[in-house]
Amino acid sequence: MEKTLLIIGFVWPEPKSSAAGSRMMQLIDIFRHHNYKITFASACAKTDNAFNLETIGIKQVAIELNNSSFDEFIKQLNPDIVIFDRFMVEEQFGWRIAEHCPNALRILDTEDLHCLRKGREQALKNEVMFDKSYLFNDIAKREIASLYRCDLSLIISEEEIEILKNQFKVSIHHLYYLPFLTEAVTMEAKRKLPKLNQREHFITIGNFLHAPNYDATLFLKEKIWPLIRKKLPKVELHIYGSYASDKILKLTDEKEGFIIKGFVDDVNTVMQHAKVCLAPLRFGAGLKGKLIDAMLNGTPCVMTTIAAEGMFSTFEPNGFIADDTEEFVHKAIELYTDKIFWNGKQKNGFHIINARFDRQLFVSDFIFKVNSILNNLQLHRLDNFTGQMLHHHTMQSTKFMSKWIEEKNKIN
Repeated sequence: MEKTLLIIGFVWPEPKSSAAGSRMMQLIDIFRHHNYKITFASACAKTDNAFNLETIGIKQVAIELNNSSFDEFIKQLNPDIVIFDRFMVEEQFGWRIAEHCPNALRILDTEDLHCLRKGREQALKNEVMFDKSYLFNDIAKREIASLYRCDLSLIISEEEIEILKNQFKVSIHHLYYLPFLTEAVTMEAKRKLPKLNQREHFITIGNFLHAPNYDATLFLKEKIWPLIRKKLPKVELHIYGSYASDKILKLTDEKEGFIIKGFVDDVNTVMQHAKVCLAPLRFGAGLKGKLIDAMLNGTPCVMTTIAAEGMFSTFEPNGFIADDTEEFVHKAIELYTDKIFWNGKQKNGFHIINARFDRQLFVSDFIFKVNSILNNLQLHRLDNFTGQMLHHHTMQSTKFMSKWIEEKNKIN
């Protein structure tokens, strides 16, 4: 019998704009190929970059926040599974799902740990070392509560699994490691990639609405690129990313080879023609889509520890990891100019993709996990009293706040 899946999106998927958009399309692809009838709903306005899900047979539904029309929608749909795209969506709609579709399996796709990213950002602003006091912030209280209210939470990074287990004491039974999922890099694909002598310039890429990417662009402009350019005066840095504001576009300096390129329709083309990818992220969380794109396209990287987090495990990275500015610059120049280093790091990237992110390593086990919980849902929930307790209090607070807002909106 065909099962029904409802995905409630924080935004409509934009796979060409962000790693989060690509991630969502990967999840959709898994369930499509296991014969789920999928509906994607979001209260967010669509942009021109949004993927038209109807072209792949998925129903798209616009929903409203704080509106009981959603109740009628889900009662009629009666999904077997509901995926919440980030904890904020679960806060808004989770109690409605629990009330009207109590037997639906509730899955939270975290994308990354927002509390970790925000805590690191605040520590950077305060110019202090990040510690537990920054991790245990107000967002953490909301995010971890959301995680407990769900039956299963998808975690994209092994590092974040460890943080949830060791710092927040979350049971591993309610966490599932599901990273970015890629196709394996075949020998034929490797042969088709441009060689070192067919490539030029440095590259970086990232959605400019994402605070870590904007900060990294400023860090490149002010600290890193002037030092690289001094040693490599004819080399350019090409910076790609969606939603580049006028403030960002004005950072372009053609004379110094610092060029904001903005949105690119095909990341593979520009990544394949660059020699080295730079990822000097000073805060963030999750896995970095730019590093996955770089490895898939044979482009070695120089990155910070934050950028590298969760990517490599015990494998040798596809480049160099450096947090000190001068060391970062030195490694960038070395990787750009040394053919032996470059070829070796490229091979590392291919190996990492095939050993750690090949979708075939994860999909069957993930579907087995989902089916196992679906078939034993009440028993599974008995092991999560904390989640039951949080649901009870959410029903008394978030639910009635939402109803109050709805009534207030009717008056206005």
